[in-house]
Amino acid sequence: MTARNRVTPLGDIEALPLRGAFTGNRGRLHAGRRIVRFHAGDLWIICALRFKDRWNEQWLPRRFTWLFFHDEAVALAAGHRPCGECRHASYTTYRDAWADANPGAPAPSARDMNRRLHAERIVRGTHRRRLHAMPWGGLADGAFVLDAAGSPHLVLGSELVEWTGAGYGKRRRRPGRGEATVITPPSSVAVLRAGYPVQIDGTAFDSSR
Repeated sequence: MTARNRVTPLGDIEALPLRGAFTGNRGRLHAGRRIVRFHAGDLWIICALRFKDRWNEQWLPRRFTWLFFHDEAVALAAGHRPCGECRHASYTTYRDAWADANPGAPAPSARDMNRRLHAERIVRGTHRRRLHAMPWGGLADGAFVLDAAGSPHLVLGSELVEWTGAGYGKRRRRPGRGEATVITPPSSVAVLRAGYPVQIDGTAFDSSR
């Protein structure tokens, strides 16, 4: 039986058959093998599946809940950022791109990024997801948007690629004007625009789908 530990671009935690390219966490969310809360703080990170031959058992009492992401674009859309330990090089690149996107400001600390991302992904005082209206022209590859039917789509060049619980699928042309309903937090959108090399599952590039 598929465990409920896969994260969607909207940040929901579901039982999906997709394998994850990354793991990560947002604190202790489980009781037994059940997810009982949406998050447990503002530290939401994306971790490597393997690091220094460590092995970690899932669903341990009083330990954080291991989550899994189809790819890094999904993880950023959900509101997570690279881990500073097991993905130190990616964390540094992400932080530097954040600084590049905010010229004149000091390089952010992990705590600074956590607080900003948390404010951008959650409606204050609730567990409800916050969405953002942004011009289509300001979106880089790897950002996620929501279409009128409520379906997440990946921005990829001149196209939008639909994401479902089965992975990437249908594609359509990206609008050239107007505003998009953006899922990815604006700070991560700016990081992508500044050149952060986000990992995207190869099936998103398959035009035969």
